[in-house]
Formats: sequence, structure tokens, C-alpha cells
Amino acid sequence: MFDVIQEILLASWQMLGQMALFLLLGFLIAGALSVGMSTEWLQRHLGRGGIKPVIKATLLGVPLPLCSCGVIPVSASMRRHGASRAATTAFLLSTPQTGIDSILVTYSLLGGAFAVFRPLAALVTGIIGGIMVMLMGKDHAEADHLKNRIVTPQTGEHINRSIPIQILHYGFVTLPREIGLTLIVGIVIAGAISALVPVGGVSAYIGGGIVSILIMMAAGIPMYVCATASIPIAAGLLQVGVSFGAVFAFLIAGPATNAATLTTLWKILGRRTTVIFLTAIATSAIGFGLLLNALVPVTNQVLPQLVAAPRVEGGGLMNNAMAALLLAVLVVSRSLRSKNKG
Repeated sequence: MFDVIQEILLASWQMLGQMALFLLLGFLIAGALSVGMSTEWLQRHLGRGGIKPVIKATLLGVPLPLCSCGVIPVSASMRRHGASRAATTAFLLSTPQTGIDSILVTYSLLGGAFAVFRPLAALVTGIIGGIMVMLMGKDHAEADHLKNRIVTPQTGEHINRSIPIQILHYGFVTLPREIGLTLIVGIVIAGAISALVPVGGVSAYIGGGIVSILIMMAAGIPMYVCATASIPIAAGLLQVGVSFGAVFAFLIAGPATNAATLTTLWKILGRRTTVIFLTAIATSAIGFGLLLNALVPVTNQVLPQLVAAPRVEGGGLMNNAMAALLLAVLVVSRSLRSKNKG
């Protein structure tokens, strides 16, 4: 039993080291985005109707490091300030699927193909979902049941702070404490998969084809896993034989949805928009999953470096140092939250 636990911890630590440098860089860039793209700035650029606000909302949502729950209060605030139902839905679809931090970590663990496909899928999903709402949904004003219960994130966090301090605080305190716990859980799950399941061990069961894509999509929809924390799990699934397309379907459905998001979305935008939201997620997961399954064999022959995950230069020492630094950031961010509560 002790040997198994040791193997899980060792695999988890190695994965942490592989992603650490990219994630720390992502935290820094995300901090800069949080200062440059405030909620108020987003609200001013979403307008009230037409396809232009939908495209704007989607483009703005792709790089933002908000999870499927964190995006809800921002979207609710946008809706209250006059954003169209279509633009709000587009933002809700594109934002949690990816972010600048998760794109970098996706590249570090899953390779260039996944890193390119993730923001592309988020972009397409947001635009398709927004257009579907424009065509099928009703964009009349409705009572906002969450008006008195949802608070826009970061309120009061940037008061009396210089811009560099705001960037560092959001990038290395606020964001790590929001995703840190789920990130560690995801890494441990990936370590367990790596240690307990032999390479290719499940390929005979859910390896390829549309059935595997549907299985992984169904598994991802009710889960709460943020865009970054889903990546180690995806890496573990790839290792044990799950197809690229099925893993990608999980990466789309998992971060974009969970039970809390769907119930809140129902209250904010209504039943019809919630159904359209899920339809857009399912369509994107299946479509991009099948496309990735078709392209990966060809790409692997022509540009194998695009499919393979990169290796951080510097060997074990570099990876261990980066893993220790990232773990320290995650622990300190949580401890600062505890002190603030006390």
C-alpha cells in the first residue's frame, strides 16, 4: 500500500514540475489581463444586440482566467448592465473553457495541437452559442433573481494599490487560491491514473470513436473542474489509452459546465438559453473531438513535434525547483486567505 502511495505522489510531483514554469508564467499574464480588462471595461463593450457584441464577448472571454463558477457573477453583472442575452451566453461559453494560464499549461502537458485547439474551440463554441440564442432565444428583460446575492469578483481588492502590485496580487494570490485546491486534486488524480493504470490499459474500452467522445463528454458535464485543473487529468487519460478526441471532449465539457453553473444559468438567462448552452457545448465537444481524432494521425507523421508535449530544459533539478516554487505559491495564497478571514 505504501509503495502505491509513493508511486502516486512521485507521478504527481513529476507532473507538477512539468507544468510549473508554464503555469507561473500564465499567472503573471493573467494578472496583467485582470488589471487591463476590468468588469466595467467588459460591460461597456458588449452592447445590446446584433452579432458584434457576441463576437466581442467571445474574444474577450477566451484569454480570461475565470472558471465555470467564477464567470457566473461577472456574467450576471454584465446582464444587469444591459448586455444582450446572446452576448452573455457567448461569454459564458468561451470564458471557462480556456484562459491564458490554461493555454500555456495545455502546451506544457498535452502539446501544441491541444494548445491550438482549446482556444479555437472556445471561440467557435461562444460564437455558435451566441448566434443560436439570437435566432432562437428571447432577449427581453427579465427579473434577476441573483441581483442581491452575486457579487462581482475582486471588489475592493485593488483599492490603493499600484498597477504592478495589482498584477502580482491577482496573478500570485487571488488566482492561485481560486484554482489551487482543484488543481492539486486534478494532479493527484492524474498521478493515480499514471501509477495504477498501465499505459494503454483502457484503450480497448473507451479508446476511440464517437462513443468514447460521448462518454468523456458526459463525464465532464456535471463535474466541477477548472480549465487548468482539467489538464493533468487529461494527460493521465491520454497515457492510459483514451483517444485525443475523447480527451478533448472532456476538456471542453468539464471546465465549461457543472451542476452549480447550470442551475445558476437557468435563473439568470432562463430555460431556453440553458438548453442552447448545453447544445452548443455538446456540438463543439463532439465536432472538435472527431476533428482532432482525424487530424492527429496525419499531424503526427508530418509534424510530430506539434503533437508531443515539450520538455522543460534543465532536467530533474529544474523541474523540482519549479514544482517547489509553484507549490509554495499555492500554499501561501491559501494561507493569506485564512489570515484575512481570521
